[in-house]
Amino acid sequence: MAKSITRNMKILILGSGGREHALAWKIAQSPLVDEVYSAPGNPGMDKLGPCFDLDITDLKAVQELALQLHPDLIIIGPEAPLAAGASDALRARGFDVFGPSQQAAQLESSKGFAKDLMQKYGVPTAAYGRFSDLTEALDFLETMEAPYVIKADGLAAGKGVVIAETLEDAENTVEEMMTGKFGDASAEIVIEEFMEGEEASIFVMTDGEGAIYLPVAQDHKRVGDGDTGPNTGGMGAYAPASVVNARTLELVQTTIVEPMLSGMAEDEMPYQGVLYVGIMVTEAGPKVVEFNARFGDPECQVLMAGLPGDIVPALLVCATGGLTTAHSELCDMMGLSDFRPSAVVVMAANGYPGTAEKGTVIRGLEIAEAIEGVMVFQAGTDVNEKNELIAAGGRVLGVTATGNDLKAAIANAYKGVAAIDWPGGFYRKDIGHRILK
Repeated sequence: MAKSITRNMKILILGSGGREHALAWKIAQSPLVDEVYSAPGNPGMDKLGPCFDLDITDLKAVQELALQLHPDLIIIGPEAPLAAGASDALRARGFDVFGPSQQAAQLESSKGFAKDLMQKYGVPTAAYGRFSDLTEALDFLETMEAPYVIKADGLAAGKGVVIAETLEDAENTVEEMMTGKFGDASAEIVIEEFMEGEEASIFVMTDGEGAIYLPVAQDHKRVGDGDTGPNTGGMGAYAPASVVNARTLELVQTTIVEPMLSGMAEDEMPYQGVLYVGIMVTEAGPKVVEFNARFGDPECQVLMAGLPGDIVPALLVCATGGLTTAHSELCDMMGLSDFRPSAVVVMAANGYPGTAEKGTVIRGLEIAEAIEGVMVFQAGTDVNEKNELIAAGGRVLGVTATGNDLKAAIANAYKGVAAIDWPGGFYRKDIGHRILK
């Protein structure tokens, strides 16, 4: 391995969501790790190690904290600090960082940038147009057929994609976006053809050359049962997802991941960290829906829950290089071949994905976590003056469970949900419905 793996490691995680809580929970189990720090963290992460309250897009504050703590590895969880250049700022200070550079992270922070790169490298994706002029965008819609896929170019917290069923709806959506619905994020938009098929989430850990493929997951984006209502950041997920078979995964590797990684390396913006490949399994083969520059949330929760081994060595090697040489050893350390089926049900605050109701008290987490195989990962949580756990965001809890098979994992997750006393929240009752059929 490029960098020797030592014990007594200190690891700093930037972020405060369910994804970061799951990473902290998994990393804290490693015999290599002495201390897990989080910034800003959440009440659940605070039980695993010290939390430091700061704005993780404030590069000066992030660097100062790193210099204070001297962690052996820094893991950047969400997209905002990656887009702000946190990884570059920290690497410039000599720290090892799991997360792509600001330039490489444009795969997520700019839909248009990602589409242009896919076109350049010959990666299969939907036909598209990229627009900053409203009239040109509306004219382009006239050349497309319904339904229409309209995406804000920049970061919009998982809500910047609209599928419009009619031309009138599409025109209204384009006008709303380009006149400020998502601020600067939708000043430029991408309009795509609609792809028929089933979506899946593929996560690739990489040092820019080698690649470790994690079990395929499937997310539930729509807010309501039966995949109805507006898109959200994700209402639940499960893994492994059988929608991607061995042949499809091979095509993802050879037609999508390898061309992207080699092309970006040749263009002097090597991609390090985890690459989220959102694909549509179509009759013509897998096509890219989107790239993200970090673990999915809530997919990260099921991946961390289902992996029986130690993920820390792989995180460190992806940050420092040498993955190709150490590939099989790292996969064995993670226990990839013994991955346990896992599922997560997201509990969100009433009003989400619109204005979420904050301040409602949540009880029963310890009862849920006493159920075998159940973990509750916190996201939009805080504590009030009585030290009670309260809702402080949209997606609040990720009730996650493993089982001997997916049916058991999903059932266990819902047992966990039933144990939680939170009248101010709601959840989908059909997570995993595709696989259960």
